Amino acid sequence: MRKLSLHHVKLRDKMLLLYFLCVLIPIVLTNVIFYNVTSGNFKNQKMKDIAVTVEKAKNDLRAQIDIALGISSVLNTDYFLNDSLEKVYASDKDYVESYNADIVWILNKYSPVYKSIKQITIYTDNPTIIGGGYVIPITDDVKRTDWYAESIDAAYPIVIRNEQRGLLGREYVYSVVRKLNYSAGRSTWQKIVKIDIDPDAIRQVFSSISLDGDVYLIDEEKTIQYSSRTDIEWADGKTFYSPELLGDNTFLFEESYSSVNNSGEWKIVLAVSEDKVLEEVRKSRAFVYYLALANILIPSLLIAWIMKSLSSRLVGLLKHIKKVKHGSFQTVAHGDYRDEIGQLTSEFNRMTLQIKSLIDDVYIADIQRKDLELKRNQAQLHALQSQINPHFLFNALATIRTRSMMKNETETARIIHNMAKIFRKSLQWGKDWVTVKEEMDLVLCFLEIQKYRFDDKLNYRIEVDESAYGCMIPKMMLQPLAENASIHGIEPLTHDGMIDIRIRHEDGCLFIRVKDNGVGMAQSELERMLKALHENEEMGDSVGIKNIFYRLQLYFSGEAEFEMTSAPGEGTLVCIRVPDRGGG
Repeated sequence: MRKLSLHHVKLRDKMLLLYFLCVLIPIVLTNVIFYNVTSGNFKNQKMKDIAVTVEKAKNDLRAQIDIALGISSVLNTDYFLNDSLEKVYASDKDYVESYNADIVWILNKYSPVYKSIKQITIYTDNPTIIGGGYVIPITDDVKRTDWYAESIDAAYPIVIRNEQRGLLGREYVYSVVRKLNYSAGRSTWQKIVKIDIDPDAIRQVFSSISLDGDVYLIDEEKTIQYSSRTDIEWADGKTFYSPELLGDNTFLFEESYSSVNNSGEWKIVLAVSEDKVLEEVRKSRAFVYYLALANILIPSLLIAWIMKSLSSRLVGLLKHIKKVKHGSFQTVAHGDYRDEIGQLTSEFNRMTLQIKSLIDDVYIADIQRKDLELKRNQAQLHALQSQINPHFLFNALATIRTRSMMKNETETARIIHNMAKIFRKSLQWGKDWVTVKEEMDLVLCFLEIQKYRFDDKLNYRIEVDESAYGCMIPKMMLQPLAENASIHGIEPLTHDGMIDIRIRHEDGCLFIRVKDNGVGMAQSELERMLKALHENEEMGDSVGIKNIFYRLQLYFSGEAEFEMTSAPGEGTLVCIRVPDRGGG
C-alpha cells in the first residue's frame, strides 16, 4: 500500500488545502453556530420580555379595577352617604340641600383624584330623591339593563362591560357595580353604586402590548371583552374566543386572574406571530452575513497575496533554472528579499554570475583576444599597403635635411628632422607600449610640423608632471588627438589657435587633457560620434578617435575613462584617465 504523502502535491494545492481546512470551513461552521445560538438566545429573551409585558398589562388592568373596587367599598361603608340616601325628604328643596351638602361633596372626592374613573352613579328606589347628577332613581329602564340584573343576584361587586351613549356615539365601558348594603339591617331602600372606568385607561393598558401582536381580554365564559383586532366584532359581547381566530406559527402569552365575584377567571391573551418574535433576529441576520463575508474575504485575500508571493517567485525561479541549460545566464529580479525564497534566489543569481564569469574568462575572452589579434594584424597589413616604400621616403628626407643644413636652412632642416622621426616611429610595429616621454616627443614633432605649416596661426602649450614621463601608455594614443585638434579644430579658424596638452600623475592614475579653441562641433555631431564609439559603427574621418577608444578598452580592461566635450566656436576637450602601469 502506497503511503500518503504531500511531497508530490504542488505548493499551490497545498496552500488551497490549508485554506479550506483551516480557514474557510472553520469560519463557516463558527458563523452558523454563532447565528443559531444568538437567534435562540434572542428568541428566549424576546419571549421573556413579552411575557413580562403581558403580566404588567394584567397588573395595570387589575390596578384600574382595584381603584374602582376600593372606591365602591369606601362608599359602601360611608355613613353620611348611606344616611343621605336612606332619608325620607319632606320636600324637593330638602333633598337638593342634602345632595349639595353631603352627596356631591362625598362623590367629588374621587373623580378628580383618579383619572381612570370616568363617572360614579348611585341608583336608588327612594321615591323622595329627585333624579339627576350623581343619584338616579331605579326606573323600569334601569331594571331592564344587564348590569342591574346581575348586581341584584350578586353578593359581591361585579365587573361588567355595558354600552353607553356619549358625545362620540356609542361606546362600551367597563363598570364596577355594587350594592350599598353595609348597613343592611337599617336599610329601607335599595341602593346600587355604578363606577364607570374610563375606556381610554383600558385602551392605554393594552396599547403597550398590542404593538407586539393581537390582544384579547376573555371572561370566564370565553367571551371576548376586548381585542385590539379591528376585524372582530367583539363589542356586541357575542364573539367567543377560539383557536381559529389565531394564525399559523403563533406564540400565545396568557395571564389569568380571578374575577371579583369569584365566578371564574378572566384572561389576557397576546397572540404574537413567530415572524414578529424573530423579526429582530432576522434583521441581525444581514449583520451576521456581512461579518461572515468579512471573515472569509479578508483572510482569503491575505492568503491569496501570500500564496502569490510564494508561488509566482518559485515559478519564476524554476523558469530561470531551466534557461541555464540552454546557455541563458539571466539573473532573477528581486533577489534581495530576506525570506527563504529570496535567499534561494540570491544564491541562484550568484551561482549564475559565477558560471557566466567563468565562461567569459575561459572562452569568450580567448575568442575576443584572438579577434583583436586578427584585427591588429589586418590593421598593420593595411598600414604597410598604404605606405609608398617608407624606407625610401625616410632616406629621401634624410638627404633633403643634409642639403638644407649645408645651405644653412635650419628651420627647414628641423621640420624635415621631425618628419623623419615620425616616419621612424611608424615603422616600429613590434612595440605596443611606450613611455609618456616617447609619446610626447612624437606629439612635439607633429606640432612643430603643423606650426611650420600654419606659421603663427598655431600655438601650443604642453605641461607634463615629471613623475608622468616614465609611465607606460599605448603607442600613438596622444598623437591622433593632437592631429584632430590641429586639422579639424585650428585649421578652419581665421584667427590664432591654441592647443593645450596637460598630463598629471596622481593617486596611481594618469590624467590626460587635450584642449583646443578651434571651431568645435555641434551637439548632434558630438552625440553621433560618441554613439558610434559605443555601438561599433563607422565614424568616417574619426578613425583616430575610434582607434584610441578601442585600444583603451582592450589594454585597460574597462578601467580607462574617455570623455569628450565640444561646442561650436568654443573648441573641443578630450579627457582620458588610465591607471598607472609603471615604467617600461
